[in-house]
Amino acid sequence: MEPFTVGELSRETAWGAALAGVHVVIHTAARVHVMNETADNSLDEIRRVNVQGTLNLARQAAAAGVRRFIFISSIKVNGELSRPGQALTADDVPAPQDPYGVSKHEAEQGLFELATATGVHVVVIRPVLLYGPGVKANFHSMMRWVQRRLPLPLGAIDNWRSLVAMDNLLDLIVTCIDHQRAANQIFLVSDCDDVSLTQLLRALGWALVRPAWLIPLPATMLRLAALMVGRRDLAQRLLGSLQVDITKNRQLLGWTLPVTLSQGLEKASRSLLDDHP
Repeated sequence: MEPFTVGELSRETAWGAALAGVHVVIHTAARVHVMNETADNSLDEIRRVNVQGTLNLARQAAAAGVRRFIFISSIKVNGELSRPGQALTADDVPAPQDPYGVSKHEAEQGLFELATATGVHVVVIRPVLLYGPGVKANFHSMMRWVQRRLPLPLGAIDNWRSLVAMDNLLDLIVTCIDHQRAANQIFLVSDCDDVSLTQLLRALGWALVRPAWLIPLPATMLRLAALMVGRRDLAQRLLGSLQVDITKNRQLLGWTLPVTLSQGLEKASRSLLDDHP
Protein backbone atom coordinates (compact mmCIF):
# COMPACT_ATOMS: atom_id res chain seq x y z
CA MET A 1 0.00 0.00 0.00
CA GLU A 2 1.36 3.40 -1.00
CA PRO A 3 1.73 6.03 1.75
CA PHE A 4 -0.69 8.96 1.76
CA THR A 5 0.01 12.55 2.74
CA VAL A 6 -3.28 13.78 4.15
CA GLY A 7 -2.31 17.02 5.83
CA GLU A 8 -3.35 18.56 9.10
CA LEU A 9 -5.00 16.46 11.80
CA SER A 10 -8.22 18.34 12.47
CA ARG A 11 -11.99 17.96 12.52
CA GLU A 12 -12.09 19.00 8.83
CA THR A 13 -9.52 16.54 7.47
CA ALA A 14 -10.85 14.20 4.77
CA TRP A 15 -9.45 10.67 5.23
CA GLY A 16 -11.43 8.81 2.54
CA ALA A 17 -8.58 7.91 0.18
CA ALA A 18 -6.27 6.85 2.99
CA LEU A 19 -8.92 4.61 4.57
CA ALA A 20 -9.98 2.74 1.43
CA GLY A 21 -9.50 -0.99 1.98
CA VAL A 22 -8.04 -0.49 5.47
CA HIS A 23 -9.09 -2.83 8.30
CA VAL A 24 -6.97 -1.48 11.18
CA VAL A 25 -5.95 2.10 12.03
CA ILE A 26 -3.06 2.74 14.42
CA HIS A 27 -3.35 6.38 15.45
CA THR A 28 -0.16 7.85 16.93
CA ALA A 29 -0.34 11.50 15.86
CA ALA A 30 -1.00 14.20 18.46
CA ARG A 31 -0.22 17.72 19.50
CA VAL A 32 2.26 17.16 22.30
CA HIS A 33 3.70 19.37 25.01
CA VAL A 34 5.01 22.64 23.61
CA MET A 35 7.76 24.06 25.84
CA ASN A 36 8.08 27.34 23.92
CA GLU A 37 6.41 30.05 25.97
CA THR A 38 5.18 31.80 22.82
CA ALA A 39 3.28 28.72 21.60
CA ASP A 40 -0.44 28.27 22.15
CA ASN A 41 -0.68 25.62 24.88
CA SER A 42 -4.34 26.27 25.66
CA LEU A 43 -6.62 23.31 26.23
CA ASP A 44 -8.84 24.47 23.35
CA GLU A 45 -5.94 24.42 20.91
CA ILE A 46 -4.74 21.00 22.06
CA ARG A 47 -8.31 19.65 21.92
CA ARG A 48 -8.56 20.79 18.31
CA VAL A 49 -5.98 18.19 17.32
CA ASN A 50 -6.04 15.53 20.01
CA VAL A 51 -9.79 15.27 20.51
CA GLN A 52 -11.57 16.70 17.50
CA GLY A 53 -8.97 15.51 15.00
CA THR A 54 -8.84 12.03 16.52
CA LEU A 55 -12.61 11.57 16.63
CA ASN A 56 -12.99 12.88 13.09
CA LEU A 57 -10.55 10.23 11.90
CA ALA A 58 -12.24 7.52 13.96
CA ARG A 59 -15.73 8.36 12.69
CA GLN A 60 -14.54 8.25 9.09
CA ALA A 61 -12.69 5.01 9.79
CA ALA A 62 -15.83 3.38 11.17
CA ALA A 63 -17.84 4.56 8.16
CA ALA A 64 -15.17 3.11 5.83
CA GLY A 65 -15.43 -0.33 7.43
CA VAL A 66 -12.32 -0.25 9.61
CA ARG A 67 -12.77 -2.99 12.20
CA ARG A 68 -10.19 -1.91 14.79
CA PHE A 69 -8.90 1.49 15.89
CA ILE A 70 -5.73 1.44 18.04
CA PHE A 71 -5.18 4.73 19.84
CA ILE A 72 -1.79 5.58 21.32
CA SER A 73 -2.73 7.67 24.32
CA SER A 74 -0.49 8.62 27.26
CA ILE A 75 0.19 7.63 30.85
CA LYS A 76 -0.65 11.25 31.62
CA VAL A 77 -4.30 10.17 31.53
CA ASN A 78 -3.59 8.28 34.76
CA GLY A 79 -1.75 11.23 36.26
CA GLU A 80 1.73 12.62 36.73
CA LEU A 81 2.96 10.59 39.70
CA SER A 82 2.49 7.35 41.58
CA ARG A 83 3.04 6.61 45.25
CA PRO A 84 6.08 4.44 46.02
CA GLY A 85 5.09 0.80 45.77
CA GLN A 86 1.63 1.64 44.35
CA ALA A 87 1.94 1.30 40.60
CA LEU A 88 -0.73 2.78 38.34
CA THR A 89 -3.02 0.35 36.51
CA ALA A 90 -5.22 0.50 33.42
CA ASP A 91 -8.32 0.29 35.63
CA ASP A 92 -7.47 3.27 37.84
CA VAL A 93 -9.75 6.31 37.79
CA PRO A 94 -8.18 8.78 35.31
CA ALA A 95 -6.53 11.82 36.87
CA PRO A 96 -4.97 13.93 34.10
CA GLN A 97 -3.24 17.06 35.35
CA ASP A 98 -2.34 19.07 32.24
CA PRO A 99 -4.07 20.01 28.96
CA TYR A 100 -2.30 17.23 27.06
CA GLY A 101 -3.43 14.56 29.52
CA VAL A 102 -6.97 15.98 29.61
CA SER A 103 -7.17 15.95 25.81
CA LYS A 104 -5.99 12.34 25.60
CA HIS A 105 -8.56 11.29 28.19
CA GLU A 106 -11.36 13.07 26.34
CA ALA A 107 -10.29 11.40 23.09
CA GLU A 108 -10.40 8.00 24.80
CA GLN A 109 -13.91 8.66 26.09
CA GLY A 110 -15.10 9.72 22.64
CA LEU A 111 -13.58 6.64 21.04
CA PHE A 112 -15.30 4.24 23.43
CA GLU A 113 -18.61 6.02 22.80
CA LEU A 114 -18.00 5.56 19.08
CA ALA A 115 -17.23 1.87 19.65
CA THR A 116 -20.58 1.43 21.38
CA ALA A 117 -22.44 3.25 18.61
CA THR A 118 -20.74 1.65 15.60
CA GLY A 119 -19.25 -1.70 16.69
CA VAL A 120 -15.70 -0.73 15.72
CA HIS A 121 -13.19 -2.22 18.16
CA VAL A 122 -11.17 0.40 20.05
CA VAL A 123 -7.87 -0.38 21.76
CA VAL A 124 -6.20 2.27 23.94
CA ILE A 125 -2.51 2.00 24.82
CA ARG A 126 -0.98 4.42 27.34
CA PRO A 127 2.84 4.35 27.14
CA VAL A 128 5.16 5.66 29.82
CA LEU A 129 8.39 7.47 28.89
CA LEU A 130 9.41 6.04 25.53
CA TYR A 131 13.02 5.55 24.44
CA GLY A 132 14.90 3.86 21.62
CA PRO A 133 17.17 4.60 18.66
CA GLY A 134 16.83 8.22 17.62
CA VAL A 135 15.06 9.24 20.84
CA LYS A 136 14.70 13.00 21.24
CA ALA A 137 13.81 15.51 23.96
CA ASN A 138 14.64 14.85 27.61
CA PHE A 139 15.86 11.28 27.24
CA HIS A 140 18.28 12.28 24.48
CA SER A 141 19.58 15.13 26.64
CA MET A 142 20.13 12.76 29.54
CA MET A 143 22.08 10.35 27.35
CA ARG A 144 24.26 13.19 26.08
CA TRP A 145 24.97 14.33 29.67
CA VAL A 146 26.27 10.87 30.46
CA GLN A 147 28.20 10.55 27.20
CA ARG A 148 29.96 13.87 27.83
CA ARG A 149 30.69 12.85 31.43
CA LEU A 150 29.12 15.99 32.82
CA PRO A 151 28.94 16.10 36.63
CA LEU A 152 25.32 15.47 37.60
CA PRO A 153 23.94 16.09 41.12
CA LEU A 154 21.68 13.04 40.77
CA GLY A 155 23.57 10.33 42.60
CA ALA A 156 21.14 9.90 45.51
CA ILE A 157 17.68 9.80 43.90
CA ASP A 158 15.51 6.98 45.25
CA ASN A 159 12.41 7.43 43.12
CA TRP A 160 10.94 4.72 40.87
CA ARG A 161 10.18 5.22 37.17
CA SER A 162 8.75 2.94 34.52
CA LEU A 163 10.14 3.23 30.99
CA VAL A 164 9.26 1.50 27.74
CA ALA A 165 11.56 0.58 24.88
CA MET A 166 10.26 1.29 21.39
CA ASP A 167 10.54 -2.43 20.56
CA ASN A 168 8.24 -3.32 23.46
CA LEU A 169 5.64 -0.70 22.54
CA LEU A 170 5.64 -1.81 18.90
CA ASP A 171 5.28 -5.46 19.90
CA LEU A 172 2.23 -4.68 22.04
CA ILE A 173 0.68 -2.67 19.19
CA VAL A 174 1.18 -5.59 16.80
CA THR A 175 -0.32 -7.98 19.36
CA CYS A 176 -3.41 -5.76 19.64
CA ILE A 177 -4.01 -5.63 15.90
CA ASP A 178 -5.89 -8.92 15.81
CA HIS A 179 -6.04 -10.25 19.37
CA GLN A 180 -9.70 -10.89 20.09
CA ARG A 181 -9.43 -10.04 23.79
CA ALA A 182 -7.82 -6.66 23.13
CA ALA A 183 -11.07 -5.21 21.77
CA ASN A 184 -12.37 -2.21 23.73
CA GLN A 185 -9.63 -2.44 26.35
CA ILE A 186 -7.09 -0.05 27.86
CA PHE A 187 -3.48 -1.17 28.34
CA LEU A 188 -0.51 0.45 30.04
CA VAL A 189 2.91 -0.52 28.73
CA SER A 190 6.39 -0.53 30.22
CA ASP A 191 9.58 -2.61 30.32
CA CYS A 192 8.43 -4.02 33.68
CA ASP A 193 11.82 -3.20 35.21
CA ASP A 194 11.44 0.02 37.17
CA VAL A 195 14.52 2.02 38.11
CA SER A 196 15.43 5.12 40.05
CA LEU A 197 16.87 8.06 38.16
CA THR A 198 20.27 7.29 39.69
CA GLN A 199 20.07 3.65 38.55
CA LEU A 200 19.01 4.74 35.07
CA LEU A 201 21.96 7.10 34.69
CA ARG A 202 24.34 4.38 35.84
CA ALA A 203 22.79 1.92 33.38
CA LEU A 204 23.18 4.46 30.57
CA GLY A 205 26.82 4.93 31.55
CA TRP A 206 27.34 1.18 31.26
CA ALA A 207 25.58 1.05 27.87
CA LEU A 208 27.59 4.03 26.58
CA VAL A 209 30.85 2.64 27.99
CA ARG A 210 31.15 5.99 29.75
CA PRO A 211 30.57 5.78 33.53
CA ALA A 212 28.13 8.41 34.72
CA TRP A 213 29.66 11.11 36.93
CA LEU A 214 27.08 11.36 39.71
CA ILE A 215 27.25 13.61 42.75
CA PRO A 216 25.04 12.38 45.64
CA LEU A 217 23.07 15.50 46.58
CA PRO A 218 19.90 14.91 48.64
CA ALA A 219 16.65 15.02 46.66
CA THR A 220 15.23 17.56 49.14
CA MET A 221 18.03 19.97 48.27
CA LEU A 222 17.38 19.54 44.55
CA ARG A 223 13.66 20.14 45.01
CA LEU A 224 14.33 23.32 46.94
CA ALA A 225 16.74 24.57 44.28
CA ALA A 226 14.17 23.84 41.53
CA LEU A 227 11.47 25.74 43.44
CA MET A 228 13.78 28.73 43.89
CA VAL A 229 14.29 29.05 40.15
CA GLY A 230 10.65 28.37 39.28
CA ARG A 231 11.18 24.86 37.91
CA ARG A 232 8.93 22.75 40.09
CA ASP A 233 7.82 20.87 36.95
CA LEU A 234 11.40 19.83 36.24
CA ALA A 235 11.87 18.60 39.80
CA GLN A 236 8.71 16.52 39.49
CA ARG A 237 9.86 14.91 36.24
CA LEU A 238 13.33 14.13 37.59
CA LEU A 239 12.63 13.27 41.21
CA GLY A 240 9.06 11.97 41.36
CA SER A 241 7.95 8.36 40.98
CA LEU A 242 5.77 7.03 38.17
CA GLN A 243 5.35 3.27 38.08
CA VAL A 244 2.85 1.22 36.09
CA ASP A 245 1.56 -2.32 36.46
CA ILE A 246 1.23 -4.28 33.19
CA THR A 247 -0.15 -7.48 34.70
CA LYS A 248 -3.31 -7.01 32.63
CA ASN A 249 -1.29 -7.32 29.40
CA ARG A 250 0.04 -10.71 30.44
CA GLN A 251 -3.20 -12.08 31.84
CA LEU A 252 -5.55 -10.87 29.10
CA LEU A 253 -3.29 -11.09 26.04
CA GLY A 254 -0.61 -13.58 27.10
CA TRP A 255 1.85 -10.85 26.14
CA THR A 256 5.54 -11.18 26.95
CA LEU A 257 8.20 -8.51 26.62
CA PRO A 258 10.58 -9.06 23.68
CA VAL A 259 13.22 -6.67 25.05
CA THR A 260 14.60 -6.09 28.55
CA LEU A 261 15.43 -2.66 29.91
CA SER A 262 19.17 -3.29 29.58
CA GLN A 263 18.76 -4.48 25.98
CA GLY A 264 16.65 -1.45 25.13
CA LEU A 265 19.16 0.97 26.66
CA GLU A 266 22.02 -0.73 24.84
CA LYS A 267 20.20 -0.39 21.50
CA ALA A 268 19.41 3.28 22.11
CA SER A 269 23.00 3.92 23.18
CA ARG A 270 24.44 2.30 20.04
CA SER A 271 22.29 4.62 17.95
CA LEU A 272 23.50 7.67 19.90
CA LEU A 273 27.14 6.61 19.53
CA ASP A 274 26.64 6.21 15.77
CA ASP A 275 25.31 9.78 15.57
CA HIS A 276 27.73 11.29 18.12
CA PRO A 277 30.94 9.20 18.23
